[in-house]
Amino acid sequence: MLILTRNTDESIVIEDDIRITIIDVKGGQVRLGIDAPRDVAVHRQEIYERIKAGVPMVPKAAGR
Repeated sequence: MLILTRNTDESIVIEDDIRITIIDVKGGQVRLGIDAPRDVAVHRQEIYERIKAGVPMVPKAAGR
């Protein structure tokens, strides 16, 4: 695993067409902005694991 240190508004580039930017860091959480081609799937790990397991995704009710 490659471990990098970045500050807010700094980026990591993967190949020529994927850029991950640190948007904000607060209370142990990091907000990331990800620019990638449309044909590159980007998911949070827990969502990716559900997709791989074939678990149907149930949308949350609006207004909750």
